[in-house]
Amino acid sequence: NWRSEVDPYGFERPEDFDYASYEAFFSRYLVVLTRRAIKWSKLLKGNNSIQKSLKVKRYIRKGIPNEHRALIWMIVSGAQANMEQNPGYYHRLLEGEKNDKLVEAIKTDMNRTFPDNVKFRKTADPCLQHTLYNVLVAYGHHNKAVGYCQGMNFIAGYLILITKNEEESFWLLDALIGRILPDYYSPAMLGLKTDQEVLGELVKMKVPAVAELMERHGVMWTLVVSRWFICLFIDILPVETVLRIWDCLFYEGSKIIFRVALTLIKQHQTFILEATNFPDICDKFKQITKGTFVTECHSFMQKIFTDPGSLSMATINKLRETCREKLLSQG
Repeated sequence: NWRSEVDPYGFERPEDFDYASYEAFFSRYLVVLTRRAIKWSKLLKGNNSIQKSLKVKRYIRKGIPNEHRALIWMIVSGAQANMEQNPGYYHRLLEGEKNDKLVEAIKTDMNRTFPDNVKFRKTADPCLQHTLYNVLVAYGHHNKAVGYCQGMNFIAGYLILITKNEEESFWLLDALIGRILPDYYSPAMLGLKTDQEVLGELVKMKVPAVAELMERHGVMWTLVVSRWFICLFIDILPVETVLRIWDCLFYEGSKIIFRVALTLIKQHQTFILEATNFPDICDKFKQITKGTFVTECHSFMQKIFTDPGSLSMATINKLRETCREKLLSQG
């Protein structure tokens, strides 16, 4: 239902939601979704397994149909293999001894997680808060070096909305935090700080005028992009667009985050460059994540693979190395 005040994932539409332009976009996107669904059904041919290949990579870039999303994320991220190799492990974590401080920290964040989503309300039946609590507590005991840190609640919440499965959400969270995102959530957050600097270096290379503006006004990248990295664009970009980004993130890795960030910045370069002071710049960065450019997820995803130009993992790893060294020497 177009006019629904709640989207298909349970999020309430904001007061100023533009139904007309969304309707125009979605009726076009529906055609794409239908076409892709048919192609995916042929690809999976009822045997529910895929091998990594150029064809699969191309299919994933064009979006995984929602009914297959959980399955494909599980396979391509390695979460499925890990879950099968460790039967009963998740439940043992839940039944084991608990760290009180960790449990307390997670409980504190429960009501702050998606207050705008009807499925996470205490009144919902089933209430996903309980599932979310289990996934985060299990993960905190599985990865003691990370424990729990804000941002993980949003990511686990999205995983639960898509998989509708507690144990799968746990293993996908493990794939993201343990393998795909390099050290974003450890107490020192070195990987996160590093990647923010890496983005800064990439902007210097690809959108130098914006890098220059940031430097001139003394705006640190962490101020405008930290939530892009920590929340993987949740609550920054529209849900459908976030899911399309995650499709590629699970298959292609953290490089995708840079592609998205660079596309947002490059596309709105002229707009950002209108800023004349510090608060102005921060405000522009909030604005560029709204509007039709990001809502039109299909064309947006095409843009992230063309706009930033070539971006090899080798380049990123080299930049990560130099940025990490610099951060450590600043200590």
